[in-house]
Amino acid sequence: MRLQDKVIVVTAATRGIGAAIVKACAQEGATVYIGARNMERAQAEVDEMTAAAPS
Repeated sequence: MRLQDKVIVVTAATRGIGAAIVKACAQEGATVYIGARNMERAQAEVDEMTAAAPS
């Protein structure tokens, strides 16, 4: 995990490149804060990544 103990802030994080960056950074162990205009879409992204995370 190359980004373990790192904090990443991503704006426009619910679609396209922003969403891909969020997923990649989270998979590498970073704590990721996302900025989005649509709370429902942001929550759906978070729920999806949480469900896919290894236990």
